[in-house]
Amino acid sequence: MALTKKRVIDALTTIMGPNGTDIVTGGEVRALDVDENNVRFVLEIDQSLAKEYSKIKETLESYLKKLGAKEVSIVLTAHASKDPPPDLKPKRKPEVKPAQKIPGVDRIVAIASGKGGVGKSTVSSNLACALAAQGRRVGLLDADVYGPSQPRMLGISGRPSSPDGKIIIPLQNHGVTMMSIGLMTDEGQAVVWRGPMIMGALQQMMMQVQWGSLDILIVDLPPGTGDVQMTLAQKTEVSGAIIVSTPQDVALIDARKGIDMFSQLKVPILGMIENMSAHVCPRCGNEEHIFGNGGVLSEAKKIGVPVLAEIPLHRDIRVASDEGAPLVVSDPNSLQAGVFSELAKAMIEKGQA
Repeated sequence: MALTKKRVIDALTTIMGPNGTDIVTGGEVRALDVDENNVRFVLEIDQSLAKEYSKIKETLESYLKKLGAKEVSIVLTAHASKDPPPDLKPKRKPEVKPAQKIPGVDRIVAIASGKGGVGKSTVSSNLACALAAQGRRVGLLDADVYGPSQPRMLGISGRPSSPDGKIIIPLQNHGVTMMSIGLMTDEGQAVVWRGPMIMGALQQMMMQVQWGSLDILIVDLPPGTGDVQMTLAQKTEVSGAIIVSTPQDVALIDARKGIDMFSQLKVPILGMIENMSAHVCPRCGNEEHIFGNGGVLSEAKKIGVPVLAEIPLHRDIRVASDEGAPLVVSDPNSLQAGVFSELAKAMIEKGQA
């Protein structure tokens, strides 16, 4: 019969201490642990009665083994009762699980920003479609749990199916396989989750989605340096990150924090993208740097990474995304779409996609 903590306590109450009470009632027994018929505990004793307790210890070891214990570990201590007894449980080093590869996915590239509103999601959807147009097998994970926008930008609606209740079948459009928490909630419904729930949802969208065979999975991250970024970098093998920023100082301050975060998480920075770099007047052709000029280039030089693209501030980019067909799909021959196409081509040539 397996030993239980109750059986051991009942047995210990039959053993009398030098003070005339059993060692359980007398409070001598501390930190009792019974694990797979192994018994461990502390006997808190009066230092002047050490010899008597040594004999009691020998009696207890013999008695508990007859009761069925495989191993008995008893420590005599004269600590005062206010001090915590020593921990007798076996010391196990915490298991650090290595980062995992997503089955079927060759590489993962994170699109990140330190600040919201810099056009990171617009860049993600256009880049994904540009890569797909050049023959790459592309997936897009919308990891912006609080503000998912990829369903609207890619013109995808409906809910993903799950044949067995475990594996999720993602949806597709414009040659891109996409998964987003926005597909699992009603439009306009707020996602009110704490950190552990967010991390669990992200891991589920990475590991339980049937992505198929992909050359690249683009992960559209939320702004900032929080749980989602840490979970992605620590749980999966991320090939690199692309930092999106506008040229203005406020955006660059937050972009630096994002760069530092990826540095701490050992994720290489593939480069930076300057979004909304300039606005060209459609009537007179005058170029105006509304958010400043050269800030991203200067920052990229400081950290030794390239500026991958300078994307203009243009109405058509915004309209196309709002209508569910990114500009590289709706107007692939436009100058603005050409910026994304050149970026996709360069990534393929470098082996990054």
